Amino acid sequence: MITLSLTAVLPATAAADPLLSQGKTATASSTENVAFPASAAVDGDPGTRWSSAFSDPQWIQVDLGASASISQVQLSWETAYATAFQVQVSADGTSWTTVHSTTTGTGGDQTLNVSGSGRYVRVYGTQRATQYGYSLWEFRVYGTGGGSGGERLLSYNKPGVASSSQSDGNCWECTPARAFDLDPASRWATSSTTGWVDPGWIYVDLGATAQISRVVLQWDPAYATSYQIQVSPDANTWTTVYSTTTATGFKQTLNVSGSGRYVRMYGTKRAGAYGYSLWEFQVYGTGGNPVDPPAPPKDPANPPALVWSDEFNGPAGSKPDAAKWRADPGTGPNNELEYYTDHDNASMDGQGNLVMEARKQATPGTTCPTDPLTGSGTCQYTSARMNTGTKFQFTYGRVEARIKVPKGNGFWPAFWMMGADFLTGRPWPYNGEVDIMEILGKDVKTSYSTVHAPAYNGGGGIGSPYTLPNGADFSDDFHVWAANWDSKGIVYTLDGRTVFTLSKDQVEQTRGPWIFDHPFYLILNLAIGGDWPGPPNAATPFPSRMLVDYVRVYR
Repeated sequence: MITLSLTAVLPATAAADPLLSQGKTATASSTENVAFPASAAVDGDPGTRWSSAFSDPQWIQVDLGASASISQVQLSWETAYATAFQVQVSADGTSWTTVHSTTTGTGGDQTLNVSGSGRYVRVYGTQRATQYGYSLWEFRVYGTGGGSGGERLLSYNKPGVASSSQSDGNCWECTPARAFDLDPASRWATSSTTGWVDPGWIYVDLGATAQISRVVLQWDPAYATSYQIQVSPDANTWTTVYSTTTATGFKQTLNVSGSGRYVRMYGTKRAGAYGYSLWEFQVYGTGGNPVDPPAPPKDPANPPALVWSDEFNGPAGSKPDAAKWRADPGTGPNNELEYYTDHDNASMDGQGNLVMEARKQATPGTTCPTDPLTGSGTCQYTSARMNTGTKFQFTYGRVEARIKVPKGNGFWPAFWMMGADFLTGRPWPYNGEVDIMEILGKDVKTSYSTVHAPAYNGGGGIGSPYTLPNGADFSDDFHVWAANWDSKGIVYTLDGRTVFTLSKDQVEQTRGPWIFDHPFYLILNLAIGGDWPGPPNAATPFPSRMLVDYVRVYR
């Protein structure tokens, strides 16, 4: 959808009461696509927005965390606004009371003085002003009460108990504690030998009696279609505060009301032949005996500032800066055919570029998959791979590089990031991988950007192919690939135009846990062969070069 403005500023008149909605959980009847989630309307950023499907009616609602007296609602509409809509309040998110109604809305910035009470506030659109949907830059709710001063995470690092747990090659140490550690790449699972049965359950001990207001479940594909959320004072007598028989897995945010020291997920019907498994089981409310979780990483500044770069301006033949890069020698993964040398194939060209050179050059004493051209199991090619692993790591920012790639069957140039916990022993893909640029030398008109995590990796990674305008060839010139990474997701750009957007919220709702909120490091490499690009052939030109003009990180 085409929009006519980039940002909006809410009216200068401030509400007398506190802002209750910012940063709270928002949901909607639909989203236009992953770039416009409901959360964007309550994030306090006037440059992000929620946008709905192109039909009537549509709605967006915010959960204030607890009942509140509502005095004012401020709406900042995008060009796609409502001519007819209601503002409604609800105690339970089901039964609604209208506190404002219009059939002559004019869009823009609206300040609505209202009177009502409820935990939930909704904008319910019934007539669109355009052929598009409904879209709000900001949806702000003011009043008194709500959960802004009380609700907190109660379950972090609290002891868990389960009907069974798994610990084998498929799920190592998948104990109950893994569901309460705020690590989205670790999980609890029922035993593969005794636990793939109904019922299956897991509970957390909050340490003291608590008032429960919200439960968040991030399911593995082994999820429950039928389950209850239950509370108990003694882990013996349980009271159900939520029940469903039609659950669909992935991430579920459940607004509940109950009190107890113990909170349990009690599954009664599995979605498939496997057991029950949760990446995250989070309990929010007041009371208990909570442990403060680590502070989340800070988003980049706006605008971000340059914090690290390499312009590759060394004299011809000089090696990569040892203060910034380390060579990563050895054979490659994915059945690649090259041997990566200790910077023998990486040097400056004296014209401001790093040269990563692929050569047809056997390396005696090495072992690679059989080269189809020679029939040899000795590595027949050399190339370059380097990273910032022990030199530079970071969380969030704009990461960009200006690169020219080679053309030819079997080449696989890449600019990417690896989760830094890989260096301390966490195996791939549990550490996370962010591919900013991958190109196959046999198709240099197409580039790829992808992320990999435990629930989506390899051929199942979340990514997108894209091309240059007018069918141009990536090997003909330099291009700038970038990833704009923050707490909301990743926006990939090519030469300044957006080519792919990943919303954290959307990924959690549809694919699995988002594991990219921790330090990563940079990698450049030029692979030869492998499962995806296939091997070189007789026409593949050697030597061939991948040229890197610069790499920059802004925060």
